[in-house]
Amino acid sequence: MRVLITGAAGFLGSHLADRFLAEGHAVVGLDNFVTGHPDNIAHLMGRPDFEFLRHNISTYTFVAGPLDGVLHFASPASPVDYLEHPIPTLKVGALGTHNALGLAKAKGARFFLASTSEVYGDPLVHPQTESYWGNVNPIGPRGVYDEAKRYAEAMTMAYHRYHGIDTRIVRIFNTYGPRMRPRDGRVVSNFIVQALTGEPITIYGNGSQTRSFCYVDDEVEGIFRLFMHGDHDPTNIGNPDEYTVKQLAEIVVELTGTKSPIVYRDLPEDDPKVRRPDITRACTMLGWTPKIPVRDGVSKTIEYFRELIGAGRVGKS
Repeated sequence: MRVLITGAAGFLGSHLADRFLAEGHAVVGLDNFVTGHPDNIAHLMGRPDFEFLRHNISTYTFVAGPLDGVLHFASPASPVDYLEHPIPTLKVGALGTHNALGLAKAKGARFFLASTSEVYGDPLVHPQTESYWGNVNPIGPRGVYDEAKRYAEAMTMAYHRYHGIDTRIVRIFNTYGPRMRPRDGRVVSNFIVQALTGEPITIYGNGSQTRSFCYVDDEVEGIFRLFMHGDHDPTNIGNPDEYTVKQLAEIVVELTGTKSPIVYRDLPEDDPKVRRPDITRACTMLGWTPKIPVRDGVSKTIEYFRELIGAGRVGKS
């Protein structure tokens, strides 16, 4: 196959490009580097089976040659990023999704949307199943991301129903691992960088809010299986093991051996109190379950950030 991956220089997009290439497929990567980074795909440059287009998918997009798949991963995806870039976040969810779907339609390609557990908002159902419609504040600060992805899902289903496009929708839960950006506002990267640089480890709220952390290799495996063997209905891909934010901080403190203190700050507006996927659908349809325990994944991620810090690529906050 030959596939297009938007957001290919991002955290997940770059790992996904690696996976498709490892399976013998050709990849066209597209990114405008708003939140992606050239270092994430530097190892792919010059390969005959990888092409790169520096481009904003929210504008008119042309890709030469045939495509068998269009995987739309372009979007700011952390609170720091989408609060800093609220309008581009809305645009890439709306205009970017429309352009990517139009490209898939023109090429007769399968379309794959990277959606998010944020479509569930601050959920009133726990754990979250794909049938849950969510509890989202459309005008709150997080609404720019939540509603962009909800709109993207609606647009994807409209193209599926009206144009007969072969589509997939993955709802991605908290994912972590190498190639995360330092200080991107996500708890795993924040805690690790703070621990390794001797800064206070910052917990927002009292730390009792829960998250479910999936290591990137497990996430990409689920995503790849969904692209190859899934159907058009949304599918949760994430780790159902649930941790409080405070528990994660304590794991990072233990594994890094840091002397950094844990400090507490006010909880941001509309921050979800719980987050845990029901992955029954992925288990049944794809035979997928995550394999890597959080402690093992966090250890791998610590080593990645330790190398970045040693190379002087992580500044002070």
